[in-house]
This record gives sequence, C-alpha cells and structure tokens, in this order.
Amino acid sequence: MKQFYLSLIAFFTWVIGMAQSGGDSTRLPLTDSIQAKKSTFTIGAVYANDASYYGQRSDERLPYVALAAAYHHRSGFYLTGMGYRLLNDSARLASAYSLGAGFSFPLGKSFTADLSYDYSIYPKFSPFLQAANPHSVNLTIARESVVDLSISGDYAFGKTNDFFITPQISRDIDLFNIGRNDLVSFNPSLDMTAGTQHFYEYYQEEKGIRDSILGILMPPVLGGSPSEQNPTIKTTNRFEILSYNLKLPVSYNRNHLKLEVSGQFSLLSKQAQSQPGKVNSFFSAAFYYQF
Repeated sequence: MKQFYLSLIAFFTWVIGMAQSGGDSTRLPLTDSIQAKKSTFTIGAVYANDASYYGQRSDERLPYVALAAAYHHRSGFYLTGMGYRLLNDSARLASAYSLGAGFSFPLGKSFTADLSYDYSIYPKFSPFLQAANPHSVNLTIARESVVDLSISGDYAFGKTNDFFITPQISRDIDLFNIGRNDLVSFNPSLDMTAGTQHFYEYYQEEKGIRDSILGILMPPVLGGSPSEQNPTIKTTNRFEILSYNLKLPVSYNRNHLKLEVSGQFSLLSKQAQSQPGKVNSFFSAAFYYQF
C-alpha cells in the first residue's frame, strides 16, 4: 500500500508537470453540456472487456457492447439512454437498459455542478454487481483549471441503499494534430471511491440462486456452511474506502466525431467485499458522433 501511495504522488507530479496553458480541451461528448452553448444530440457505441462498478467486478467476467444516446439542451438540461448487451448472454437481445435526466449549471467562473437521476432496468438474476439498486442520484461539483478537480456523491437505491463519494483529479492534454481538423488528446484521471456495500449482499444472494439454476454445486453440497464459504458479508453497512482508480483514455477527435480507447487500473481496498486487495484492469473502446 505504501508503494501505491508513492505512485499516486508521482502521478500527481507528472500530471502537473505535463499541464500546459492554452489550447482547446476536448471532453467526452455525452457529458459536454455547459461548454457547448448550444443544443446537441450525441450517439455512441462502446465495447468493454468487463463491467466495472467503482473499480469492482463481479465473480464472472462480463464483457459487453453498448449503444448510447444523449440530448443536451443549451440550458444545461439533458437526457441520456444506454442499452447493454453482455457478450456471454445469448438468451437476451439486451442485458440491461439505462435512462437518465440531469441538469448542468455554472457555479462561478471555474466551478460547475451537475445533478442527475438514472434508472436502470435489470432482468431477474442479473450478474451485474449493481443490479440491487436500479435508481441512482448523482451530484458532481467540478473545478476547471490547469488540473481539473471534482467530487461526486452517489445515492443508489432499490432493493438496498448505498452511498458513494468519489473525489477525482484529471488533466486534458492535447498530444498532437494529424491535420487541421484532427486532434489526438490524453485525459488521465485518478480517483478514489468510498461507500457502503449493501449491493453486494443482494448480488451474492442472486448469484446463489443463479448458480443453483445452472446446476453449479452450492456450498452445503461442497462441504461447510454458507457463512464459512462467504464470510465477508458482515461489514457492508460501513462507509469505507472501496477502490483507487487510474484511468488512461486516449482520444482521436475530428469535427463532430470522437474515437476513444481507455485503460483503467483499480486497486481494491482490504474492505472491498469483491476480491479485496486485488488490482483489476479494464479496457474499453468507444465511438461518438455529435450532431
């Protein structure tokens, strides 16, 4: 853990050292609302090698593809929609849906706020870690400067109730131009998430039922009591650090089009219910077009 903290300090120093004044910042089209000063409609497609929930993953790998759309009104109001298809789920056309609405507004010269609500639809016995809580409310306060800072608070509720806090530091870096209208950019970010983990209790219960339906041997058959096989579900109501996440997205931008590949490395804390102390890695590729 000490080496990881030293790595964080080194990363912060590197980001600040790479920061340059001036230049245009290119942001993810689905979340760019205030800067546009006009109404926009964005469509996108995403591939990910696994599903991440605050850097955590389920016991089985969940590679997926997704289609996304977002409408941002120049006032700051926006609507979003997303459909997921797990690549190992042959029984359904879509494995989950998500619909959302929000409002972004300035708090001053450098500060902005974003308040949003999302509702997700998961089928019964869904393998997603977050399937217990289809409702989610988010409030994010961000400050744009040489290095961007933000803090997000999430309240997820449904079958259970969970709270999450995520402070983040990031930096937009323009790497080089291929042509007059082409730009390759890099937007590294570092965040830490703390929260409760009631969702994991529901996930384990649903996983037990799903495994029994699939014919996988349950703990009583294998020997030992369920509590011995799964002793971690005792501290899910505590508010604790869950993960440290380093994200490294590289984007190609041309006019209204954006292509992005991203790697994420997440160090789970010892308090995380899902594989504590492990480093998870995620990879994604996305395409966006804004009208």
